[in-house]
Amino acid sequence: MAPAPSVDPNRTVMGTAPSLNATQTIKPVQCPICKTFNPAGMMFCIECGLIFDRALPDDAFGAPVVRLPVLVEANSGREHPIRPGVNIVGREGDVMLPDSKVSRKHAQLVSEDGVITVEDLGSTNGTLVNGDRLDAGSKRELNKGDTVSFGGVEVKLSLPGSAGATQMLGGNKTAALSAPTVAETTVEEKADDVEPAAFLVLSDNEIPLKEGVNTFGRKDDNDISIPDPYVSGRHGKIEVEDREIFFTDIGSTNGTFLNGTKLDVNVRTRIEETDQIVIGSIEFSLRLA
Repeated sequence: MAPAPSVDPNRTVMGTAPSLNATQTIKPVQCPICKTFNPAGMMFCIECGLIFDRALPDDAFGAPVVRLPVLVEANSGREHPIRPGVNIVGREGDVMLPDSKVSRKHAQLVSEDGVITVEDLGSTNGTLVNGDRLDAGSKRELNKGDTVSFGGVEVKLSLPGSAGATQMLGGNKTAALSAPTVAETTVEEKADDVEPAAFLVLSDNEIPLKEGVNTFGRKDDNDISIPDPYVSGRHGKIEVEDREIFFTDIGSTNGTFLNGTKLDVNVRTRIEETDQIVIGSIEFSLRLA
């Protein structure tokens, strides 16, 4: 019997290319802090901003997960999570505010034992807390709802606390969230007795819109909830006024496309009934009632 063929370690061995007929599974990434399912390949959580290579183990020590405090920008609604320890605020840092009036390293926030303090690092245009200017190097403890201005960029402190904690099952195991697929994605509107002024039109459904501002996104506290992993927690707003419809993307991670063109952030755009809008995997139009 002939000996088995030997393999030359210096010789390149060709493998078999993946078959197009083979099913390949791409799993979403679940954030260990806020439990949001993120699209595959994301380096940070689209909901709370946690950088995944710094993520803590799931439910360390069996403790329920508590959402991080956040700074919410007044103009855009964009959220900046505050992680335990020192957070640098500026055009460069942990909390990035790309505004020319903000210094590169403008201030720092320290979150320790449930207490958050802010300190100005000698910025050019200063830091205000509830309208009071901080001296460079001085520290001020922040409370829920406090307004902080970094060189004119105004943010408000939100402390979700235990209200956002993940519900626990027996045995200290976290209840798993199911990531919705495209086929399972639905749009839900909040119950409202107000006569609709317009409609969000899907292929098989129409969602009523009220006169004025209608917020939408993945979070349940929006007027329209869209449980799609590519839709941001607070994605945008639809305004109906004087028989006209306006659409604004308020700083979503994956953007909004109008007739195939990506909309600029925080730009109020008038919508025609023939326009097609795409957010995440959802395509829809808008029409007046």
